[in-house]
Amino acid sequence: MEIAIAILIIAGIFIVKSIKVVPQQNAWVKERLGKYAGTLTPGLNFLVPFVDQVAYKHSLKEIPLDVPEQVCITRDNTQLKVDGILYFQVTDPMRASYGSSNYILAISQLAQTSLRSVIGKLELDKTFEERDMINAQVVSAIDEAALNWGVKVLRYEIKDLTPPAEILRAMQAQITAEREKRALIAASEGRRQEQINIATGEREAFIARSEGEKQAAINNAQGEAAAITEVANATAMAIERIAQAINQPGGEQAVQLKVAEKAVEAYAKVASDATTTLIVPGNMTEVSSLIGSAMKMIKTTQTSA
Repeated sequence: MEIAIAILIIAGIFIVKSIKVVPQQNAWVKERLGKYAGTLTPGLNFLVPFVDQVAYKHSLKEIPLDVPEQVCITRDNTQLKVDGILYFQVTDPMRASYGSSNYILAISQLAQTSLRSVIGKLELDKTFEERDMINAQVVSAIDEAALNWGVKVLRYEIKDLTPPAEILRAMQAQITAEREKRALIAASEGRRQEQINIATGEREAFIARSEGEKQAAINNAQGEAAAITEVANATAMAIERIAQAINQPGGEQAVQLKVAEKAVEAYAKVASDATTTLIVPGNMTEVSSLIGSAMKMIKTTQTSA
């Protein structure tokens, strides 16, 4: 009975030692008598008990690695604290096992030295503007060396760039001065545009007023011309009708009567003015002779017509 139990225990140990189940996205390195003998892929795998053993276990997932903060010196001799995060992935489990004693530490140290080298080639202002370029150069430098370690560096991202407090105050003062400068420029541009708008409006208003005055003068002139024409036409028609009336029977006597009335009205008007000295003709027949002269002129005009 005891022998059977011992055999079962030994068989169980052999089964445990010979069967290995590898999880998905993992790779286990197998050694046979201390020598690399292959890589176990995800799923069920069989080993030779007490001959084969799993020496290394690697995850094939993308791994984030926090790169510790370090002080870098820029090209213009300014200290700058920089930290970042690195993303890598194991692509060759065999090289990751035997290419380096600690590939994670090697990648971290190489990331720091590469970052210091890249930062040292740039001035302080450029380090804030060229983050993408810095990340790309760090990845390129690490990836070239990491090939021997069976690791693929995917990307590197700078988390923080922290200059000294004095530099921060100077940068803040520079930013404030730049903003004030932009505000002054914007205000002056606004005043300039305002003056341009006012001048343009005044010019357009002056042009509109002058055009209105011009049109009003034209309209007044046209109105006066039309009025003069109408008055002339009315006068001509009146003279024509008077001439026609004179040619009618009794017309001449009517004209004499009308001239006599106008003469009397003129004398009466002159006489009513206290400041006017009225000289009455000694011979009143001169009035009738004046009327006769007027009638002769009318007749002469009619004959010449």
